[in-house]
Amino acid sequence: MLAVVNVLGSMLMLFSVTYLLPMVTSLIYRDRMLIDFVYAAVICMAVGAAMVGATRRHKRELRSRDGFLLVTLAWVLMSAIATVPLLIALPELTFTDAFFETMSGLSTTGATVLTGLDTLAPSLNMWRATLHWFGGMGIIVLAVAILPLLGVGGMQLYKAETPGAVKNEKLTPRITQTAKALWVVYLLITIGGVAALKIAGMNWYDAVFHAFSTVSLGGFSNYDASIGHFDSPAIEAVLIGFMLLAAVNFSRHFIAWQQKSLRTYLVDVEARAMLRLVAVAILGVTLYVWTHQVYLDFLTSLRHVAFNLVAFATTCGFVTQDYASWPIFAPMIIIMLSCYTCSTGSTGGGIKMFRTLVLVQQASRELFLLVHPQAVTPVKIRNQVVANHVVFAVLAFVVLYFGTVVTLTFLLLASGMDFISSFTAIIATINNAGPGLGVVGPASNYQGLTDFQTWVCSLAMLLGRLEIFSVLVLLTPTFWRK
Repeated sequence: MLAVVNVLGSMLMLFSVTYLLPMVTSLIYRDRMLIDFVYAAVICMAVGAAMVGATRRHKRELRSRDGFLLVTLAWVLMSAIATVPLLIALPELTFTDAFFETMSGLSTTGATVLTGLDTLAPSLNMWRATLHWFGGMGIIVLAVAILPLLGVGGMQLYKAETPGAVKNEKLTPRITQTAKALWVVYLLITIGGVAALKIAGMNWYDAVFHAFSTVSLGGFSNYDASIGHFDSPAIEAVLIGFMLLAAVNFSRHFIAWQQKSLRTYLVDVEARAMLRLVAVAILGVTLYVWTHQVYLDFLTSLRHVAFNLVAFATTCGFVTQDYASWPIFAPMIIIMLSCYTCSTGSTGGGIKMFRTLVLVQQASRELFLLVHPQAVTPVKIRNQVVANHVVFAVLAFVVLYFGTVVTLTFLLLASGMDFISSFTAIIATINNAGPGLGVVGPASNYQGLTDFQTWVCSLAMLLGRLEIFSVLVLLTPTFWRK
């Protein structure tokens, strides 16, 4: 335990560097927030240094199970320490709401309890976007590239932190090189997003902010109306492209960049399945919305459905329209797509497309075996056999996923929230997608929740970001048994 605390201290000291961007923003816009971010950075550095100093004698190589504890504690502790600028600048904000906001940022959920974003200090808004950007690829993956220099092994952390990295695929011989390579690709895509959004009509500040939110599939905006503020088909088209790009396995981007070829995308079964699903869903929901005369013409329906569906399906959570006012079939389809669409190794959330494909193949195999019980029919993805232990792990994950959704939904129901709001709030937060329906719909936010409801949704965000297993394993007696 003390060895984990030692590494946590090192990570907090590293995390203090993230305050530099909002500091620079404060200097540029002269919003009088500079000293607040300096205080926050000093506090973060001091807490981290104290943790390292107090546990220096217990520094050692981490074991596999230490990684799970470290990942969970890191996300909780970093979210807690990240509340300092918000609490200083917004004294009316409670710690509960501030923690929800920072957990939403680091988990790339994009749900917010803040209003008046249009007039919020530019540096404070940039802090929210910065949390998204660093959370997108995972603070742990960044640490994997740095902590070996401190004598801490990286492989255990890499396996424990799934989002933004590929669990069982090394792209380069050393894990640190892998983490660095993924960060380089992540940075290049972000720079491309900034340039594309500037060309599409955003100013530099908005372009940087929304590129951070898009590539991380976070969904924070510096406007209360989200992307609806711009009312620009060009900006929406750029964002759709980059949201889909970010929903693809980042190892594919690295391989494509390394090989200077797009061929790797053609053999990516997840990417192909994702694009087919999104295309069919856009066409179907557009026809549904159009025939119900929500919009007067087909092209307008296509524009609004395409953007909002892609934003939610990829778990980004940007909004241009109040889709909660559409006939209920349409928003429910959009929300449920967030469970399945994103690829493993992307910055998105949910069950992920690979697990979905494994489930479909397993169901097909069971149906086939009912007719031919003696047949040998392994589950295959892209003509590669998926080992039975992987199939069982996927089934276990899905059981835990839906069990968690049901449990947390009932907790919100018991607190007095209506069913639609409860169910969609949990789906949106555990998938790290942002807005739900009802009282947490796209036309409102999570500000009206009670403290208990806010903590339940914060827990859902943590579970979703760490894909449930990494957190729930800490609750098993076996984990703590020596």
